[in-house]
Amino acid sequence: MQTVIKDLSVKWKRNPVVYKIKHWQAGYRLYRVFIYLFLIGLSFVFLYPFLFMVTTSFKSVNDLIDPTVHWIPKDFDVKSYFNAYALLHYLPYFKNTVLMTVLSVLGQVISCAFVGYGFARFNFPGREVLFGLAMFTMIVPPQTIIIPMFVEYKELHWINTYLPMIVPSFFAHGLRGALFVFIFRQFFRGLPVELEDAARVDGCGVFKTFFRIVVPIVTPPLLVTAILSTVWHWNDFFEPAIYIVDRAKFTLPMMLPLLGESMNKATGGTVTSNIDQSTIMAACMLVILPIVIMYFEVQRYFMKSIERSGIVG
Repeated sequence: MQTVIKDLSVKWKRNPVVYKIKHWQAGYRLYRVFIYLFLIGLSFVFLYPFLFMVTTSFKSVNDLIDPTVHWIPKDFDVKSYFNAYALLHYLPYFKNTVLMTVLSVLGQVISCAFVGYGFARFNFPGREVLFGLAMFTMIVPPQTIIIPMFVEYKELHWINTYLPMIVPSFFAHGLRGALFVFIFRQFFRGLPVELEDAARVDGCGVFKTFFRIVVPIVTPPLLVTAILSTVWHWNDFFEPAIYIVDRAKFTLPMMLPLLGESMNKATGGTVTSNIDQSTIMAACMLVILPIVIMYFEVQRYFMKSIERSGIVG
């Protein structure tokens, strides 16, 4: 009996099909190990600045000048956060940033959804040309058109206000508006038209159909647009720095380059570079902290919405 089992096992091992399967499985395992290592390394490249910022913001002066301290501080110190909060004059500039961001995001979500719906559902002369022109704006650097835009807004007396950032958002333009129009258009094209046809039969017009029938079922692209628009408007430095002159109207990202000036005024020019580094990292953390908190709160819904909104796949 043992001889028969041994012979069967030998034949099984010598079977070319079994050998190929085992060889393929070994290669697949090696491939997965390589992919995981590559993704870990790539993730570290993106996470390194954030990790450096977090750890440095908690370092004391002794940790900053200690060559043996690289990542984990020996003494966790939160003084840098209090200093950064005071130097940034955080609360008033936080309110400015919230005001500009909320109004811009609100306008962008509504207008981009409506424009995307129009491109997806209505056939009109020049539709494809207009959509192509809208997509073309995604590849045009804003720096190349900032001068004519500045001249135009100056003629409208919008300089030193938030209107150059807010008003375009209500017309499906603004910061990366074309991308959001594309997201909504792709999502609407994948929806059945029966519900809209039924609404029209019941006497609903275009606006009533859009807001009462369509909007309630487009949560995924609405959430994706709202989150991405919030992040980009909150962190935007370029446009506010061009259009806003009055320091009282600055946003939080605009205050970061002025942090060194605030430090010198507060200390009479005696602040050291080590203290600068710790306080600057703490200030950066305070600026992005609301966005980080928001992301962790909506991360689960955000990933589901990305899968359903047509961004990937």
